[in-house]
Amino acid sequence: MAGNVRSLLRTDIETPDGVYTLTLRAEDLSSLYPGMVRYLLHLAKGDEVVGTFLTNTYEYSPTVPLDAETVALQKAAAWERELRTNRERFLSVVGKRMPRRPFTLQPADVVVVQGSPRADGNCSIMAGWAVEAAEAAGKTVRVVYPDDLDIHPCIGCYRCYNTGTCTFDDDMGDVIHLIVHASLLVVCSPVYTNTVPGGLKVVIDRCQALHAARTLGARRAMPAGLLLAVCGREGRSNFVCLTSVMEAFMGNLGIRPAGAVLADGIDRVRDVRLVEGLEERVKERVRSCLLPSRP
Repeated sequence: MAGNVRSLLRTDIETPDGVYTLTLRAEDLSSLYPGMVRYLLHLAKGDEVVGTFLTNTYEYSPTVPLDAETVALQKAAAWERELRTNRERFLSVVGKRMPRRPFTLQPADVVVVQGSPRADGNCSIMAGWAVEAAEAAGKTVRVVYPDDLDIHPCIGCYRCYNTGTCTFDDDMGDVIHLIVHASLLVVCSPVYTNTVPGGLKVVIDRCQALHAARTLGARRAMPAGLLLAVCGREGRSNFVCLTSVMEAFMGNLGIRPAGAVLADGIDRVRDVRLVEGLEERVKERVRSCLLPSRP
């Protein structure tokens, strides 16, 4: 989704061990956000990329006395100066990157996000029904519990629009890895103050890095998305905010909505297992989502 790319700088730097080329380009990303520009600084020696620095205009908030283009130009000047005066030391550090933690969870056909912090509540029962239906259909299943994971809230830094990865290297990497490799994503959520619980919202917000990755790179097919939700009060109007959040989440990532099973009035019955036909509705919805797509 990138737009026009313009060259801001190209400098050949002669050194005792060869010629290095420093380039700075500005990439128009205003189709994503108004006025967004990504700056790409590359240092190369022939075909070998020695160092890369990326920044974008949305990283710099109104109270920060800096702007992306100035920072990129200053970085280019600093690199040229260091390469000319402290070449060996500079080259020993410029290309180094902190390794990101490896993925620890194996991908599965179906990923179930149990979004309730209450591990033994009604959402866990509905998640269990989804797991049973998927396994009965011969699919592998992975259940994710956001409140048991180390996931830092999104801070709106927009650095993910530089590389497609989040500045925080935590358990969210595993969650995104699972989502992009699944064929079905099932999200289970109770209604908390008319919306999703905090832990689930953190996961939703941190998926902005996945949106960035899909924008900057290849757009692989995304899974279908099924919502299972419960609320205490009676009436479908209690789900309006929650379903709006989930629709925005799925739409932002290109997840294909596959419907929803909503159970209201649970304060009265206390146990979703006592709601006639609900278990079968959940399992049937999961089974239908797993049917082969017709050509």
